[in-house]
Amino acid sequence: MARVYALDGIVPVIDPSAFVHPTAVLIGDAIVGPGCYVGPGAVMRGDFGRVAIEEGSNLQDTCVMHGFPGSDTVVEADGHVGHGAILHGCRIGRGALVGMGAVVMDGAVVGEEAFVGALAFIGAKFEVPPRMLAAGVPARVLRPLTEKEISWKAHGTRTYQELARRCRDGLVECDPLSEPEPGRRRFEASALRPLAETKAGSRS
Repeated sequence: MARVYALDGIVPVIDPSAFVHPTAVLIGDAIVGPGCYVGPGAVMRGDFGRVAIEEGSNLQDTCVMHGFPGSDTVVEADGHVGHGAILHGCRIGRGALVGMGAVVMDGAVVGEEAFVGALAFIGAKFEVPPRMLAAGVPARVLRPLTEKEISWKAHGTRTYQELARRCRDGLVECDPLSEPEPGRRRFEASALRPLAETKAGSRS
């Protein structure tokens, strides 16, 4: 069970079909929807405003969701939030991607199926139009996304939805081995590859 804390009588909500890692922290008005994945060390602090991730979304390792009093911080259905990202009082649209280490500030809106590049800074009230790429510090909108990029992202999100099921059914705390066993098994490889590798393959 994740570290879940009620505040002023408001209790976090975790849909039974979601997976929330035991080291994640949910406080107050935090809502995790069906089929979501919340990774190790992630924090959803609903102590001022509501923080919510909707059906099929993922919030990866050490991400933070928070907002000012009265605000909602929302990741819409099939949203994908990479390791270490910070979301503060913003809205991430359906099917959108926020890259690793990115920061999205108050009142910002990331449109449906848009991408925010890794380490980008999306300033307050900035809007990323649907199906566009925004990157940089401060971020600016660079170009439309290709169908290949959007398809790649959707595949990645489905992989995390499957990971939620795998972890819900098979993640167990254990003692480590002292050394790798002979013929150590690997996880079955997915067809998912990094986007740069996918693009390189399409040019060959």
